[in-house]
Amino acid sequence: MPGLLLSHACEQQVHLVIGASALSLSRVAKSVECGASKVILLAPRDGPQAWESEVERRIADYSGRFVWIEREFEDADLTTLGREEVDRVVDMVFVATPNVSDIGTRISNLCHRLRIPVNVADAPKLSSFTLLSTHIDGPLQIGVTTSGKGCRLASRIRREIISALPKDIAKACEKVGDLKQSIQDGDENQLQHDIEARYHEVGQHDDDAVQSHKFNELVLEDLVQEELAKNRGALKRQRMRWLSQVVEYYPFSELATLSVDQLSSQYRSNSLALAEKAKLMQVSTIVSKTGRIALVGAGPGSAGLLTTAALTAITSADLVLADKLVPAGVLDLIPRHVETYIAKKFPGNAEAAQQELLAMGLSALQQGKYVVRLKQGDPYIFGRGAEEYIFFRHHGYTPSVIPGITSALSGPLFAAISPTHREVADQILICTGTGRKGAAPAIPEFVESRTTVFLMALHRLSDVIGWLAAAGWRMDLPCAIVERASCPDQRVIRTTLEHVVAAFEELGSRPPGILVTGKSCGVIEQIPEGQKWVVDEGFHAQI
Repeated sequence: MPGLLLSHACEQQVHLVIGASALSLSRVAKSVECGASKVILLAPRDGPQAWESEVERRIADYSGRFVWIEREFEDADLTTLGREEVDRVVDMVFVATPNVSDIGTRISNLCHRLRIPVNVADAPKLSSFTLLSTHIDGPLQIGVTTSGKGCRLASRIRREIISALPKDIAKACEKVGDLKQSIQDGDENQLQHDIEARYHEVGQHDDDAVQSHKFNELVLEDLVQEELAKNRGALKRQRMRWLSQVVEYYPFSELATLSVDQLSSQYRSNSLALAEKAKLMQVSTIVSKTGRIALVGAGPGSAGLLTTAALTAITSADLVLADKLVPAGVLDLIPRHVETYIAKKFPGNAEAAQQELLAMGLSALQQGKYVVRLKQGDPYIFGRGAEEYIFFRHHGYTPSVIPGITSALSGPLFAAISPTHREVADQILICTGTGRKGAAPAIPEFVESRTTVFLMALHRLSDVIGWLAAAGWRMDLPCAIVERASCPDQRVIRTTLEHVVAAFEELGSRPPGILVTGKSCGVIEQIPEGQKWVVDEGFHAQI
């Protein structure tokens, strides 16, 4: 059953650590770190030399707060080594001996009778408390426990939590504490001043000349204290309401940098108005006055292959600028209220269409919008992702980049082609079939054990095959055209370089598509003897 989680104050306490082990030194360090005034280590001098040297080093480092008693534990230690004010009972006990079975049970029973908190390493049933996997950053402490089920798992969970926290979270804690103390002190001083001034005025107009001045002061003091007591509760409730709104609505970055003096002053003058301002700050932070942009990879085609980061981006955008090849299944996930524009990139118009997209994105950013540039596949694999990144950064908007699954690697997989295969293919090369402004690309040399994937090659397939032949490529090399990979109308044409142009011309184009070449194309699926090509229709994987 889960235990009650507490943050135990250790100041002025005496902690007893038993055992000669690395864990015992860890317990000593934790006690000193948490403020124990004295930590006593009970362990004979028969441990490893390195351990003994470390103990002596820590005795010097901890400036009198750490003592090593070089002997075994005795029952009387629990009631003779502690503080005088609690009859020399120790405040907390840690058992960290190499073998805890016998001594752990004995010490645990003694501590339970004396009601001393005890922790026995690796023995939850003998312990009255367990130690959490903790993170300490200034005033912030975060602890995770799995109730003895697995300390390493608790450590991993703690790391996951810490990685999700804002970097200024500790500063925010400090500032909120300072703000709370500041307005509390201000409330008390102002309240006392106002009440004393009011009663002082009453006293000045008292017509009873018989009253002595001293007696009148005593009466007024009682009245002041009585009214103070009545008003403190109301003031505290008002203060906590205001503080809770600041904590809930201010971004962490604002909490870490806020001016305590200024906010204290604003609280005293108009706390309600400040709360409304805090709400507006939250809204403005979400909208982002400066605008944001993300370059997002849409994957090869299937909406099921979008990353969760990509899905989050397109569903929270103000404007989506999409490639014309992004499939309808992905575009259907964009909410109706999100403005969407599909690029008009056609042969002879690519540069003009690209400039139009850049101009639209920049205009939206200047209006404070969140812009998503949705790109087919991965933004940086034969797209203009890097060019767009540089363009927007030059204009003051540094994009975030969300990768996508590239068809260069997923397309072969969905076509039953393993790009690498033992004793067949030990390397993969991704190339383009189209150079800048339609020029011929650099053709790689032929390597027998390589799988080469050509993107943007099908619209000039005849030229590409001619260039490969001129570069010495074998024309009987297996290859495949994979079109609309992962979409319901996926098509795979399996053939060889010798017949691929004829097959493609006969069957027609179904863009977008890739050309995969290499012996790996014939490992899982083969072309029946006597046939020049085979066509596989449809996408059969479950996504």
